[in-house]
Amino acid sequence: MLSHLRYLRRATVAALVLVLLMAAAPLSAQQQAPPPPPSTTKPQPAPPEAGGPTGDTGPMALPKKKEETPEPKPPKAQKIEGMPEYSIHVNVPLVSVPVLVATKDGQFIPGLKQGNFKVFEDGVEQKVTKFEISEAPITAVLLIEFANTNYLFMNDALRASYVFANSLKKNDWVAVISFDMRSYILTDFTQDKRAVFEALNQLRVPGFSETNVYDALYDTLDRVAAIDGRKYVMLISSGCDSFSRLTFDKMLKKIKETPDVTIFTLSTGEALRMWAEAQGLGSRQGIFPCSSTLDYLQADNQMATFARMTGGRWYKPRFEGELPEIFRDVASNIRNQYVLAYQPTNPKLDGSYRKLKVQVVGPDGGPLKVKDQKNKDLKYSIFAREGYTAKHEVD
Repeated sequence: MLSHLRYLRRATVAALVLVLLMAAAPLSAQQQAPPPPPSTTKPQPAPPEAGGPTGDTGPMALPKKKEETPEPKPPKAQKIEGMPEYSIHVNVPLVSVPVLVATKDGQFIPGLKQGNFKVFEDGVEQKVTKFEISEAPITAVLLIEFANTNYLFMNDALRASYVFANSLKKNDWVAVISFDMRSYILTDFTQDKRAVFEALNQLRVPGFSETNVYDALYDTLDRVAAIDGRKYVMLISSGCDSFSRLTFDKMLKKIKETPDVTIFTLSTGEALRMWAEAQGLGSRQGIFPCSSTLDYLQADNQMATFARMTGGRWYKPRFEGELPEIFRDVASNIRNQYVLAYQPTNPKLDGSYRKLKVQVVGPDGGPLKVKDQKNKDLKYSIFAREGYTAKHEVD
């Protein structure tokens, strides 16, 4: 019995060993199996659109950058129905040229038409686009030399000034300025004739003996340059300049640069000068504003130049009785003149000085012939400014 149990135990142990060996056999075979052969398929390169850098096997795959979306263009402005189209352009300003055509006696010649005038700028004929006869009220400055020089010179200046004031009309604008060493505004622009006479009544006791004509005229032109429209300066003076800071050349430059101003000049003391020459006295310092006959000739030339450059006239009366006729002539010249306007063929706004020349022609294109009541030819003169200064781009 005991031996039988031993036999069963041994058989059981042997059976368990056999089971364990059979369970371990597949794992050992799996560990000893050879590795599979390497694959012969080549790796596929990344496509170029991957966006990466290129290597030995092609581009490396990197995330592709996001393309930037361009900014949308602003919408084109649409034309609004019914709205007109506009364009920007620069107009060359019109040049206005007042012209007086008068006989040798100073009589205004009426009845001329636009076709009777030719205007030349720097030798080039211009097309007159506007033509009218001016009869409007005037804007004038009465500029009087009142210095402690000689009584007869002062008396001439005062009498001429009063006659001029009497010739004014209701709607005229007038300012009164006197000068010796400096200028004095006696009354600003006014339409009250009584204010003009009150200003002249202040001229009783002269101050300095200096006669600074250049400084006074320069200052007056500077004042009126800002006034719109045509202006007139009635300069009553001996023409002798004794102490001005400015020179004659600078004075001429100022006249050229001042637009729309006409200067009329009246020289004083002619009767005394003629008497002194007849007596062989000449001109003496302290008795006359100028110190020599040559200085007076220069003064006359300056007064005539101021008027001629601006289209005015120069007067040199000897007697007091000539004054009313002179100022009637001045009034006729101012109130009855032809005004021509044109757009210059030279469009440059360079501030240059342009020379002007005005001709009066007949229907056939030749010189205009004027007849008097007896059908005789009348000689006449044309008074117009000699030139103007063009505007500058920054003006």
